[in-house]
Amino acid sequence: MTILKCSAANCVYNDARQCSRGEINVMGESAHIADETCCGSFQEKSDAATNGMECRCGCEKIQIECKAHNCAYNDNCKCTAAAVDVDGSRAQCCHETKCGTFACKC
Repeated sequence: MTILKCSAANCVYNDARQCSRGEINVMGESAHIADETCCGSFQEKSDAATNGMECRCGCEKIQIECKAHNCAYNDNCKCTAAAVDVDGSRAQCCHETKCGTFACKC
């Protein structure tokens, strides 16, 4: 499992920079730079979403499925990086996030 730090404070799963989802999907099949990736698991906080959620705790280590095939840390769609930073402090949708750890192997 990978250590995840997430700055997407507007994500319903963000709990003090940790993810309460348990696993995330990093998207960006043909990405060559971090800005071409995103957290496909991002879900914007809203009253409806937070009212319907059970109380969860953020986890520091989670499973990361990676669709960014050009990333040096992608091994059969699993992230092998020791630590990952998901950036998106002002994100309101998944495409406004990115994997800050992405490193192109191309």
